[in-house]
Amino acid sequence: LAPPRGVEHGPVEFDPAIARSRNRSLALFQVGVVPEELFCHRYLHWCPMNVLYNRAIDTRNSATRDMIDHICFDNPPFGRPFIKMHGLENHFVIVDGRSEGWCPDGDEAVRICNPKTGVGGDQLVVIEPPRNQAAIAFMRILNVDGREVEACGNAARCVAWLLLEETGTDELTLETLGGLIECRRSGDLETSCVMGKVTMDWQSIPLSREIDTCHVDVDFGGLNDGIALNIGNPHIVYFVGDLDEVDLESIAPSIQQHSLFPEQVNVGLAEVVDSGHLRSKVYERGAGMTMACGSGACVAAYAALVRGLTDDRTFNVSMPAGDVTIDIDDDGIATMTGPVAYCFSGFL
Repeated sequence: LAPPRGVEHGPVEFDPAIARSRNRSLALFQVGVVPEELFCHRYLHWCPMNVLYNRAIDTRNSATRDMIDHICFDNPPFGRPFIKMHGLENHFVIVDGRSEGWCPDGDEAVRICNPKTGVGGDQLVVIEPPRNQAAIAFMRILNVDGREVEACGNAARCVAWLLLEETGTDELTLETLGGLIECRRSGDLETSCVMGKVTMDWQSIPLSREIDTCHVDVDFGGLNDGIALNIGNPHIVYFVGDLDEVDLESIAPSIQQHSLFPEQVNVGLAEVVDSGHLRSKVYERGAGMTMACGSGACVAAYAALVRGLTDDRTFNVSMPAGDVTIDIDDDGIATMTGPVAYCFSGFL
């Protein structure tokens, strides 16, 4: 059973209570036993396997039931299991590489993230054994262009949710190239992640030379007076009067490739709606325009404080796909709270 050519399909509603009622863990860690979903030609969407099976029973469709039994139990699919999730439409292909190591290269990440040749997503995320014993797991992140990156707030929320569900705990610590991220459950499909301390030190960002990082003289397309920061990955933020009047997608590549940024940079816009509400858009390294950027929301909130545009330390940051809550403490440590969503699972 596979999607017929040309048929669009999207995520289904996922009820954690149903998942927990099964005699096994969630899909990522036991997906090799029974596929979580099969494509239902009649309803033209991805159906959880138990729902499709129940439909077959309810309609006394023995042929369909026998086919499901045969495919799911007699001949389980071959390949590496994955789960696809998204955080505010920032999509991730997540693979568990803890018990069986897997080190995909950039080309493989590109193929998997390309919807024409693979699953489709903004990043490939591999969960690996921790390198720091304070963490439960290491999260390796590869962008859609194959570049390995230090951190991603939306991916951290999704991976944290999966591991919180697996362990049955309410708090855990993830490890990334950008450092440790403390995570906790904040709702049924919501997680909170301590993204770490925001820095404006020019060498830590990094920049190619010492400058005033609060007033960066890299101007393109009407954008000027940026703020350079790092929260596990490098950012530059420009404050504008109206996000919708700026064509960030056409301007950002020139800024991103400027010689000041030896490792390139995520380019963000921020608009102050009121003292506790910001709007944000981000053009990410290797991914381009995104519907949401968690680390971008964190640095936008911090930049508003540094510039004296607000005295608030709790912000609602609105992005094209939705909102997150950002808290900045007195030490400049940013905590992000936002939703996660399950899409589907399968095999690579």
